[in-house]
Amino acid sequence: MEDLNAILAPGMLVRHPAFAQWGVGQVQSNIGGRVTVNFRAEGKVVIDSTRIELLAVFDGDN
Repeated sequence: MEDLNAILAPGMLVRHPAFAQWGVGQVQSNIGGRVTVNFRAEGKVVIDSTRIELLAVFDGDN
């Protein structure tokens, strides 16, 4: 199984590809294929990196 979010580090901003309504989230941790993200509109969510590839958000994408 491949970790689709291996490059994500705490503090990085991301979006969930299937839940645009959650808004931008900030990565809290990335450990053992599990990424914890605090989304503005949804709260804290744990993502399985082998199933979902989060979309990195850069300055102009907010």
